[in-house]
Amino acid sequence: MRPRRPLAAAGLLLSAGLSLTSCSSGGPAVSAGAKPLSDPAKVSAAQLVYPLDPYKTSNEQIRSLEKAQDLLTADCMKRFGFTYKPPVRPLPRPQGASSRYGVTDAATAARYGYLKPGVGPGPGKAAEDSLSPSEQLALSGPPLKAKPGGGMVLPPLTLEESRKTDSGRTLNGQKVPVGGCGREGHLRLYAEKKDPVDLLYVFGMESEAFSRAKEAPKVAKALKAWSACMADKGYRVTDPISPQKALGLTSEADFGSAPAIAAAQQDVACKKRTDLVPLWYTAETGFQSELMDEHAETLKQVKVELDERIKKAASVNGS
Repeated sequence: MRPRRPLAAAGLLLSAGLSLTSCSSGGPAVSAGAKPLSDPAKVSAAQLVYPLDPYKTSNEQIRSLEKAQDLLTADCMKRFGFTYKPPVRPLPRPQGASSRYGVTDAATAARYGYLKPGVGPGPGKAAEDSLSPSEQLALSGPPLKAKPGGGMVLPPLTLEESRKTDSGRTLNGQKVPVGGCGREGHLRLYAEKKDPVDLLYVFGMESEAFSRAKEAPKVAKALKAWSACMADKGYRVTDPISPQKALGLTSEADFGSAPAIAAAQQDVACKKRTDLVPLWYTAETGFQSELMDEHAETLKQVKVELDERIKKAASVNGS
């Protein structure tokens, strides 16, 4: 199985997970995968290593890719006589699994409660907000066309297809790409060639392994034990990853409050008492390894395309 569509929107994350699930056999209740790559007793959750990590981008690579995409978008805008100034992008979150299983670090819980430290500022003012109508057209392209039977005609999924598709609009003597220069910049970096692997393919594998591990007998038992441990201290919660709502914490101000800190400290203590993180991590790495065996051919292509993308970004950035 190999999803071919280069997905870009965050709203498509779920579909990436489902695409893998629909093509797999469902997997055994207990993974017989390879030995974990880290020892949860010796390293923090943020330092745990997973089998799929080599197929993902680092924070440094993410910044390089973002810079390159902005430059490619600006290059397209020049064709229409415009100087494009991209918005300030938020800093990537520190990578690691610190929130993969909810709060797991005692010192962090004691200081921040359920707040997530180290998160960069929100995105700057969108570039579109200060653009003229002509600049907006060049950047985003004309609105998508409606299908006769309902819905919208999807934009081209590769640069090759984009160059063959007429948006029906011209500007300053140049044809406007479908999706505008913003989409062209994306396609030039992520989908220049025909049939690229889905950008969210590895995310889908991670999501499936995570979900399978959660349902594994030892992990399910530990989850119940964690919930009972929390209940002993008066906290009625069943979700170890995002228990805030059940705890009555509804805003970021609440997440760092004294009651939140007390609950988070107990949360960490209960996870440690029940060995929840080591059990979950061990099961998850096993299921990741199994999925990697099932989709080894596609993962080879994922790595090839990732390496090519990183090299191209470095070339565009002049580094």
